[in-house]
Amino acid sequence: MSYANLYEVPGPRGVRRNRALAAAVALGLLGLAYVVYVRFDEKDQWAAEKWTPLLRGDVWATFILPGLAGTLGAAVAGVVLAGLFGLVFATARMSDHRWIRVPAAVVVEFFRSVPLLLLIFFAFFGSYVLTGLHVSAFAAVVFGLTLYNGSVIAEIVRAGVRSLPKGQQEAAYATGMRKNQVMRLVLLPQGLRAMLPALVSQFIVLLKDSALGLIVGYDELVDRGLNGIAANFSNVIPAAILIAAIFILINLALDRLAHRLGAA
Repeated sequence: MSYANLYEVPGPRGVRRNRALAAAVALGLLGLAYVVYVRFDEKDQWAAEKWTPLLRGDVWATFILPGLAGTLGAAVAGVVLAGLFGLVFATARMSDHRWIRVPAAVVVEFFRSVPLLLLIFFAFFGSYVLTGLHVSAFAAVVFGLTLYNGSVIAEIVRAGVRSLPKGQQEAAYATGMRKNQVMRLVLLPQGLRAMLPALVSQFIVLLKDSALGLIVGYDELVDRGLNGIAANFSNVIPAAILIAAIFILINLALDRLAHRLGAA
């Protein structure tokens, strides 16, 4: 996918200005990094005894890997269910039937507006009030991730399909296709390619949002990795840096995957 036609190539003056701005930003970031390093050093946050536990196999086996498994498990379930939710409700919102389109719009707008944390709380604590059954922390987290992110994905899908030229739809109807065939065989395949960057960005948001599971006691990476390690070794800052690095690596991998899919 080429983006060369999205902006004008800067001239000599623009190149010099961009280089100067880049140098100024780089110096500013280096200065900030130095200040952080010095302040942490004053508080002995770089001491070996605070970092050594992070290199131990038993720490990884007890805290980090189980937490990572919990995060990935909730994220994968959330991605699959949110994707299905988004496709169904995006299609419903584009229906020609008002009795389908309006309720779908109400559902999407409602769950887009409710904070994810409240959805998780409602699923975990409200389920017993409504049904008399206790919902697991995993189910509560996936419930919230599905409804909130699925509603956002529904809007991404709808916008992607609506962005296609009307001629695509008209040509498909001219060949005798029905509406569901036009949507499934013509519009969605083309729209998904255009939506891919936004979809991957939303999946990355979903992955990071899984950290909210710690509020209901779900064993995910922040709760098990950060809180568990810090409670046992009193090294909050090193543990936080490690957990942040793991999230960054996962998100970079997803970003690379999106670029490969977009180039395919």
